[in-house]
Amino acid sequence: MKITFDIDCSPQEARAFLGLPDLEPLHALYLDKMKSFVTEGVGPADFERMARAWMPGISEGLETWRNALFNAGRPKSD
Repeated sequence: MKITFDIDCSPQEARAFLGLPDLEPLHALYLDKMKSFVTEGVGPADFERMARAWMPGISEGLETWRNALFNAGRPKSD
């Protein structure tokens, strides 16, 4: 036996029925932040924060490359 139910509800109603959290305020904050990035541009501090969040461990790799390049230009001391 097979029974099918069609439920007509909005996404908000479905989330409330299933007990899921309402993330619309968080989504609105995220969109506002992204809009400010587009209109004002991304600064170096913002880029560093995003890179650290998206790719953990990249800062150590970039620091290693920076040190290697910095030390390559120095005269060797004996």
